[in-house]
This record gives sequence, C-alpha cells and structure tokens, in this order.
Amino acid sequence: MAPSFCIDLSSGEQSLLLAIARDSIHHALHEDGERALPGLTPALRTERAVFVTLTRRARLRGCIGTLEPGGPLARAVADSACSAAFRDPRFPQLQAEELAETAIEISVLTPMQPLAANSREALLAQLRSGVDGVLLQEGRHRSTFLPKVWEQLPEPHLFMDQLLAKAGLPASHWSASLRVHRYQTTTFDDSGARPA
Repeated sequence: MAPSFCIDLSSGEQSLLLAIARDSIHHALHEDGERALPGLTPALRTERAVFVTLTRRARLRGCIGTLEPGGPLARAVADSACSAAFRDPRFPQLQAEELAETAIEISVLTPMQPLAANSREALLAQLRSGVDGVLLQEGRHRSTFLPKVWEQLPEPHLFMDQLLAKAGLPASHWSASLRVHRYQTTTFDDSGARPA
C-alpha cells in the first residue's frame, strides 16, 4: 500500500501509466513524432516529477526521470520512458527485440523537502531507510538516489557515501554549503503483467 504522503493513484491509473510508458517506447521504435495521450483522469494530468526504470533479465537497462514537475504526469511518464530507453548514457539504445522482455517501473515523486543539518551525523539521523529518496547538491555536483536504492545500501552512512561518490565528491564529504532534500515515491511496475 502506498504511504499517505504519496500521490493517490488507482490500480487502473497505474496500469494506464505503465501502458503509456510501454506504448511510448514502442511508438518511438516504429514511428516518428510524439504520441497523443487523450482521455486522462485528473490525477494523470497533475504535474508531478517521475522516474522510469527499465530492467531486462533482472538487470538495469535504463533509468531517467525528473526531480521537478514539468508537465502532466502522463506526459512525464511517456517522455521519461523514451529517455530511459534511448537516452541513458550508460546503455546503448533499446532495440525493438528487447522490448517484450523489458520490465517497466514507474516512481512518482512527492515534492522535495529540504533537510537542515549542521553535521553529517545530524543529516544521517534524519534519513529513513527504505522510505526517503535523497537529492544532494554541492556547487555543480548533484546526484540523487530513489528510495529503492536502500535495498542495496540499507545503512544511512553507506547510502550517503555512495550518493556523494555518484555526485563526484569524496565519500566522507561534508560542508555547510551542502544542500540536501528528501522525497518519497509511489512506485509500481509491470513485472507481473508480462509473460515470463
């Protein structure tokens, strides 16, 4: 069950967003232009930040999203799905023959909540393992981990070490100018909806 602080999406709306994500990738593989998204519910027209994660054979195949809302949720899902499939610099572009065995996961983000802390220890004490996504920024250095990353890094100090490293900063980095925000997600996937 989704936490109360997250966006309330019905199972039908979640299924529709997953279908939009898959259909957008399919459309981009076979046709030109942006696909129209008619008949959306009010929740799917709400502006929300979103990440779309693709996995193939249980391995990451792409993950792209936005940290700030930039348009209707349904359009953000469509755009992020295509970006994850074709514009994640860590992976080659998804090929048509891969799509059928690619699982799609959507994470809808809550608004960012700034965290005030005067030490690394005070910051770590505020982080909730398995609940909080974290965004940090120090000058031009910026990185985020979705809440799902806690599955691999369950201890707050390890989570923060890796998040700093992802931003290109030393793992033990701390300064008064470090800005940290947390957020939560409503996350759902289509792994149970596809044939094995």
